[in-house]
Amino acid sequence: MSDDANRALLERSLAAVWHPCTQMKHHEQMPLVAVSRAEGVWLYDFEGRRLLDGVSSWWVNLLGHANPRIVAALKTQLDTLEHVMLAGFTHEPVVELSERLAKLAPGRLGHCFYGSDGASAIEIALKMSFHFWQNSGKPKKNRFVTLANGYHGETIGALSVTDVPLFRTTYETLLRKSTQVPSPDSRLAEPGESPADYARRCARVLEAHLEQYAGDTAALILEPLVQCAGGMAMHDAEYLRRARALCDRFEVHLIADEIAVGFGRTGTLFACEQAKIAPDFLCLSKGLTGGYLPLSVVMTTDTVYAAFYDDRLARGFLHSHSYTGNPLACRAALAVLDILEQDEVIAANRRLAARINRRCEALRHHPQVKHFRNTGMIWAFDVADAAPGFAQDFYRRAIEAGVLLRPLGNTVYWMPPYIIDDEGIELLVGTVEKLLSA
Repeated sequence: MSDDANRALLERSLAAVWHPCTQMKHHEQMPLVAVSRAEGVWLYDFEGRRLLDGVSSWWVNLLGHANPRIVAALKTQLDTLEHVMLAGFTHEPVVELSERLAKLAPGRLGHCFYGSDGASAIEIALKMSFHFWQNSGKPKKNRFVTLANGYHGETIGALSVTDVPLFRTTYETLLRKSTQVPSPDSRLAEPGESPADYARRCARVLEAHLEQYAGDTAALILEPLVQCAGGMAMHDAEYLRRARALCDRFEVHLIADEIAVGFGRTGTLFACEQAKIAPDFLCLSKGLTGGYLPLSVVMTTDTVYAAFYDDRLARGFLHSHSYTGNPLACRAALAVLDILEQDEVIAANRRLAARINRRCEALRHHPQVKHFRNTGMIWAFDVADAAPGFAQDFYRRAIEAGVLLRPLGNTVYWMPPYIIDDEGIELLVGTVEKLLSA
């Protein structure tokens, strides 16, 4: 494509496409990036220039763009069944995926309910928890508890349990009130206080809240180990252990939002594994299909499922999506699970993370870097004395240097595909160092 044709495409996109999470007027100064193709960790524009995908295209692309095994699985599925509604029908990919997820997930989460994206999964889990208590004769249990600075999506229900003002404030009057308890974000620990001790201190606040309000509380919802959109806030697994015990004690559901952190991103297949706990609801999406097709799932227990199993239609869970359990998306997810297992990706990621951490040693001690942190395949740090407009400026300069990075406020982070190699690591970390020094 010529430069003129490329410019024409960008103009058409600005005229016709309302881009997500974007103030469209900013594109008067900050051009869109037109992507023609992608392969491995690289995005290519129409002139053949390449861009390192340092954020896995919004945290979804785990195993590389144009992965031949996922592509082959999708091509095969296209020859047999592209879609059928899941109300009154079923098909092999959705059954196989549900069975495999049940074997892999912590605890006994043997029932899978499918949606289209992460926010859909949160809506499903919230409604399912609420409806469970209705069916169980405890209708007063209809409130939700969340962590401060937590993010769970931007649909109305999901936004009601989100505590990021940028997304929430405008829509406040539309939302159902939820209660926020302190985040165990280890950056907030007092001097000399360990992350585990701070997690225990935060759990005591949760305990005090549930002692008073458990009778009105349906569920606690949290992002295990890493609160991603809230600034990559990382916490000790001790909080999850304490939260699980408190939810058991006070008869409150635990909803684990692993939409961003599942499928190896935190160093284990599921983040909850590191606390050796199982939630009542496990929400998954993003990396579930390796970034190939939209799909989400809420996994839950026999106890929850049994509360809906009845002759009366109104006691059933009457929630639906047109593309629930789409065969193509399920087949992509199965291919992802195959690769994770056959290539021993989780173990390989631990070695990869160690290499990246070694390369980051100088960055840790950079005078502008605060709270350098790493969990699994997620890295982040906060920039001291970041000027207004820092995130947009850093993003623009990183793009010019050939790396896709999208800071969250003054927090720089990267979550690359699991196949990044030494060349990619050097470009990514080296670019961050140069931009900070500049």
